[in-house]
Amino acid sequence: MARLNVNPTRMNLSTLKKRLETSTRGHKLLKDKQDELMRRFIEIIKENKALREEVEEELGSSFKDFLLASAIMSPEMLEEAVALPTQKTTVEITKKNIMSVEIPIMEFKTEKLSESGSIYPYGYAQTTADLDEAILKLNNVMDKLLKLAQIEKSAQLMADEIEKTRRRVNALEYKTIPDLKDTIKYIVGKLDENERANITRLMKVKDIISKDEIKKPKSEMPDVNNLIL
Repeated sequence: MARLNVNPTRMNLSTLKKRLETSTRGHKLLKDKQDELMRRFIEIIKENKALREEVEEELGSSFKDFLLASAIMSPEMLEEAVALPTQKTTVEITKKNIMSVEIPIMEFKTEKLSESGSIYPYGYAQTTADLDEAILKLNNVMDKLLKLAQIEKSAQLMADEIEKTRRRVNALEYKTIPDLKDTIKYIVGKLDENERANITRLMKVKDIISKDEIKKPKSEMPDVNNLIL
């Protein structure tokens, strides 16, 4: 904590009190925002964890089938079989504001490129059933995989905002507000000290005037009877 470098005047005291009031109100709002962000972040993390486990399990099964197919088929034949895609996936991204965080909302659209509409870009004569299973499982998990990308991006953005908010809350709580309080306390003490000093000086002046009045000769004193007349 450090006292601010300001002159101990009543104007500065009033200004600092307003700043302290604003900082205290801002700290409360940021703290509430941080708590709400944490609540939503935990919900997203739980959803992300459950979805990631499903995706990893389904992808693992698809990769196993693909390895079995690659063990039977030659690399050239396997590469030729999957060289031409039959589908194209595009994404449209919009944004949703959640507690000042621009969360991406992704809408995925899949278009078929082949007239047959099949997800398999090859014939069945020179391929294995394992390759068919691998492509089928990969196609089924694609929607979950894209949704997982959206959730993880949202979690990343929210985590960044939580960190920024936490820094602001800590700056207000441990730096700005204590400094303002110390400075206000210092100015109040200085003003009280100056006021006591002024009162002491006035009392001394009064004592000096009273002593001077007592020392004056009676001839210099005003005639009470004349004052009455």
